Amino acid sequence: MLRTNPRTPVVSPPPTRPLLSIIVPVHKVQGFLPQCLESLLDPSLTDVEIVAVDDASPDNCGAVLDEFAERDPSIHVLHLASNVGLGEARNIGLGMATGEYVWFFDSDDYATDGAIRAIRGRLKDTWPDVLVVDHVREHWDGRRTGTAQHRFEGAPDVFTCAERPSVLGTMMTTWSKVIRREYLLDLGLYFSRGYYEDINLTFPVLMMAERISLLHRVCYVYRQRRSGAITKSSSRRHFAAVPQYERVFSFMAEHGGTDPFRSVMFDRLIGHALVILEQDRILPRDRADFFGQLSSLYRRHRPVDHQPPGGRLMKIKYRLIANNDRRRYELVLRLAAARRWARRRFASAKRLARRGLRYGRRRALRLYYRTQFLRPIDEHLAVYGAYWFRGVACNPKAIYDKAREIAPDIHGVWVITRDNVKAVPDGIDYVIQGTLAYQRLMARAKFFVNNVNFPNNLIKRPGQVHLMTQHGTPLKKMGLDQLDFPVGAQEMDFHKLITRSDRWDYLISSNPLSTQAWERGYPCHYEMLEIGYPRNDRLVHTTPAERHTLREQLGIPQDKTAILYAPTHREYRDSYRPMFDIGRFTRELGDHYVLLVRAHYFYTPEKQDWDPQHVIDVSDHPSIEDLSIASDALLTDYSSVMFDYALLDDRPIVILANDWDTYRLTRGVNLDITAHPPGILTRTEDELLDAFRHRTPWADTTAKARDAFRTRHCPWDDGHAAERAVRRVFLNQPRKP
Repeated sequence: MLRTNPRTPVVSPPPTRPLLSIIVPVHKVQGFLPQCLESLLDPSLTDVEIVAVDDASPDNCGAVLDEFAERDPSIHVLHLASNVGLGEARNIGLGMATGEYVWFFDSDDYATDGAIRAIRGRLKDTWPDVLVVDHVREHWDGRRTGTAQHRFEGAPDVFTCAERPSVLGTMMTTWSKVIRREYLLDLGLYFSRGYYEDINLTFPVLMMAERISLLHRVCYVYRQRRSGAITKSSSRRHFAAVPQYERVFSFMAEHGGTDPFRSVMFDRLIGHALVILEQDRILPRDRADFFGQLSSLYRRHRPVDHQPPGGRLMKIKYRLIANNDRRRYELVLRLAAARRWARRRFASAKRLARRGLRYGRRRALRLYYRTQFLRPIDEHLAVYGAYWFRGVACNPKAIYDKAREIAPDIHGVWVITRDNVKAVPDGIDYVIQGTLAYQRLMARAKFFVNNVNFPNNLIKRPGQVHLMTQHGTPLKKMGLDQLDFPVGAQEMDFHKLITRSDRWDYLISSNPLSTQAWERGYPCHYEMLEIGYPRNDRLVHTTPAERHTLREQLGIPQDKTAILYAPTHREYRDSYRPMFDIGRFTRELGDHYVLLVRAHYFYTPEKQDWDPQHVIDVSDHPSIEDLSIASDALLTDYSSVMFDYALLDDRPIVILANDWDTYRLTRGVNLDITAHPPGILTRTEDELLDAFRHRTPWADTTAKARDAFRTRHCPWDDGHAAERAVRRVFLNQPRKP
């Protein structure tokens, strides 16, 4: 039964007005924006609008917004000519909104399934001035922590702040509140500029509301990013918290009936300021200034007979703030930290004692490695690695070759495992992983280039430079995006993954899809090099003569159509098995075709009893680029090779997606390849055979699909990616657009 508050009547909005306007300011969040917008869209809801304000975002956010707006009329986009900041962007969005209610939504977060419907239902049941919704924090490592909504147990459907003062203990953010638009405008409240811009709005709207309601449901996922969040920064911009709270107290002085909340707001102020101080958001040189401003605010606004909350330590902190005694305050913090450190060290010593002397040769090698740190870094030495040191290949190989051409003073050395030494071409210097030579190289090299991460125990010295090239467009989820897909993650240690990724200075992106996926999956402090894939330079510049030579080397008859079959890895399967009957495929297609079978490098496939006249096993061939150039068509499933192969103008691509649903649910994907395939999409073995029988892959419609795919996903592959990488990383030249 609806509980109404007799002080304000329930009034339904005009039928033509949207019930809810979701205001989304957008700036430099291209990796997270699609998920945010998708979570807010529901085509069946006609009374919800999304107002997106592109705050002059320098990345691809504007294009993402336009693409979503083109397909959904409920999204209204405004592109600002210059950056105005989060608070002002929200104000602009408020001016555009037409809904009865507004929900200010951060563009790097997302709504839970069914959240919009649940909010609509609660609004229509209670018609509040403010609706408080629950949220969870999603940490970068996948952990989720909830809020303390237990403080509202037993709360009526509608209440006031005076009846439940604990509502002021909720998150100060506006994204946890859905606010009646006219009520907000009548109060004359707007967001401030600078950090903590919502403090002076959220607390007043709760204090003055005559109808507050709660939705006991997690609606909002608050993403705790490793980088890019203001809570992880240190600067004077955090001083903004002081004037923001000053505005709240000024509002309270101007509006009667808010005195009962003074003590609660005072504790919120002090508690928030201590968080800012103790999480090192204030630089050491500015701490005295900040502490002095806090002390002044303390003396101006401390309520009469106020008693500090918490235990003895908190009471000491309050007293030191009141006396502006920063030195003793810092001493108290150091003593508390020392006690925590001593407890941890004692526990660590006990663990080490139990382990004993188990390190042996490994410890000796590590000691030798560390002694090499006494020697200077060799400014002309570069380390290369590919596929966990299995060979000389991929993007690192393309960069190595280009560096020898335009940066010949940089000496490149490859790291190879002992089992793969025979794979090293003549004339290339290498060291074997784990040897003394390897330890010297890793300690003294200036540059590190790899398409996967270097080992955990590598220490990055100041002055060393790491370039991560990656080795494919991430159609599948990668990095932290795998947290929701444990089958695909295979018990991955995400903390170690991010520690390794923190060493990167540069990360290569082959296309906009990759940029978005890398920013989400690896939220670290690197420079994104949107330059295309160096390994694809060969595909752009290949010639008929090169193709002819490669076919001869591989034993492919020049008069046969060579189909390169390159499937991806499947975590839900424990061994390599082709996804169709290769014997039947080659028998029914006949003598005009030859199939090049390329198993994923994670597998060591058993030798199969295939007809050598129709099947060539190229799983051990070191270069996928060679195989692509030599072939006439690509047959794959969800392998990233399709993004590279699309650069070959006259070569069709065929997708066999007979386990798409299983792969999508177990591995997670960034792109629905079944919606916009780069060529022919087949779902069964029979469809696959029919396509090749009728030469459908070579039809004009198929070519148009490939060309559209290439335009969308290969915009930077112009044959000069390796040169751009060498000039930016080795020669430190500014990157040209």
